[in-house]
Amino acid sequence: MQTVNKAAIVTGASRGIGRAIAKRLAQDGFSVAVNYLGNQALAESVVAEIVAAGGQAIAVRGDVAEPADMAHLFARVRATYKRIDVLVNSAGVMSCLKIADGDIEPFDRMLRTNLRGAFVVLAEAARQMDQGGRIIALSTSAIAKSFPGYGPYIASKAGVEGLVHVLANELRGRGICVNAVAPGPVATELFFAGKSAGQIEQLAGLAPLERLGTPEDIASVVSFLAGPDGAWINAQILRANGGFA
Repeated sequence: MQTVNKAAIVTGASRGIGRAIAKRLAQDGFSVAVNYLGNQALAESVVAEIVAAGGQAIAVRGDVAEPADMAHLFARVRATYKRIDVLVNSAGVMSCLKIADGDIEPFDRMLRTNLRGAFVVLAEAARQMDQGGRIIALSTSAIAKSFPGYGPYIASKAGVEGLVHVLANELRGRGICVNAVAPGPVATELFFAGKSAGQIEQLAGLAPLERLGTPEDIASVVSFLAGPDGAWINAQILRANGGFA
């Protein structure tokens, strides 16, 4: 563990990509707030791993789509670590829905978490972030592919990318970098859900590197954006996908 005397918030950090990001930022020396919604035990296990490795972490429950929850999350981090330097919005949901089916309820659920949640979290970060901070959202490289059944998911993440570009301009003068990381297919529980072995093999072979990404691959990109070497990257979408798109 390094020591940098900085604090980071990672939403959706109890599993998958968010979990890997929280652990990597802790390794980089950040004190980390592990945000979760439904599984306290998983979130506490992330905290335990970070603390066992010599880092600092707390678990804080909260729904990214609820402004009061996110205000509480940021206030808890400020009270605990006295500062907020990095926000990574990793919370997200994905399900395949064909547009022609017009299934509005799962569409609304996806937009509530992925787009409304991003808006709420980014808004709170814009109000709370210390000078020179980093705001990092998670998008998707599936935007470039337009796969059937991905319409609502792609729509939600395209909206996130739009928010990133605008917020970077709105924060002019504060030295805050606002970016997004757009993974390709990554080997997580979220990715594997509902897919056959054949579908997984096909998707893994689309990138020239011919494999699925790992959560640690994405965490490395976030680490770059959050660290000193990412200071000149702003209003960008980094497509971390092995050449997938």
